[in-house]
Amino acid sequence: NSANFMNEMLDNAGIRSEIEVAIDNNCIDRLVNKHKPTHVIIEALWVVPSKFSVLTKLHPNVRWIIRLHSEMPFMAGEGMAMDWLGEYINFPQIDIGVNAPRMLNEIQAYLRIKKSWTQRQVEKRVFYMPNYYPQEYVTKKFDREKYWVDVACFGAVRPLKNHMLQAVAAVKFAESINKKLRFHINAGRIEMKGEPVLHNLRGFFAQLYDNGHELISHMWTPREGFLELCSQMDIGMQCSFSETFNIVGADLVSQGVPLISSSEIPWHTPWFSAEPTESKQIYNSLRRTYNFYKINTSLSQYNLTRYTNKTRKIWLNYFKG
Repeated sequence: NSANFMNEMLDNAGIRSEIEVAIDNNCIDRLVNKHKPTHVIIEALWVVPSKFSVLTKLHPNVRWIIRLHSEMPFMAGEGMAMDWLGEYINFPQIDIGVNAPRMLNEIQAYLRIKKSWTQRQVEKRVFYMPNYYPQEYVTKKFDREKYWVDVACFGAVRPLKNHMLQAVAAVKFAESINKKLRFHINAGRIEMKGEPVLHNLRGFFAQLYDNGHELISHMWTPREGFLELCSQMDIGMQCSFSETFNIVGADLVSQGVPLISSSEIPWHTPWFSAEPTESKQIYNSLRRTYNFYKINTSLSQYNLTRYTNKTRKIWLNYFKG
């Protein structure tokens, strides 16, 4: 989805762009020959560095950009990440695009030291390439008459997503408004030892079943189906320990659903945010959202729009500047 959004944005701005899904490293040469690009953006870390020994010789005029989508706490769980980045930068034709300012600073520091570069030299090779999101929003009315309150904590199940603490706060919130909680997650995608998280969520809600609170698991679905699912939610939660953009949060907001987030999300709304380690803060943000539903939604959509407008300028400046 992230690559599709960027591809459409560039096309609409008059920059010819194509998106391809490569099955493996061996597909890349064929795809580059097919399109004959000036730049190739590799989304995330999946190309073995040694492959570029061949690709950079076959396509000497191509500028390669490896684009990172994670902060350092998440990247630490990718066992080959720092080694591969160190190898990539040895190729003069390869640059590193980073979608988060803190991570940008950290990767620049690492590679500046490795190569004994000046700050200006490293900035030419390691630069900011934030996420884009299409500005297509709907409005939604909050149904206060329902017996249930549907709270979504979507995204891959992994420890840094902080599902468990958010579930505790959500149950407390539902009890405070005299409703039963339906806590929605995506259980079909488990990453970075997320199995214990899922087991704890299931055990937590199994113990509360007689109290009327439920865990509802959804499989990962194509985008249109996921947006339809988002539209059925009352409140979204993304109080994560680590984020760089958070597409699932943006999907909820695009469907008129208010969002409780942590400050890890760069377009978060401070009044409706919470520290991910503070269940009381998360609970208070849920209560605030329940009382000021429209304000949360409008501010979240405004902040997301402002962020993506800046993204567009950064990308167009890179390719047109």
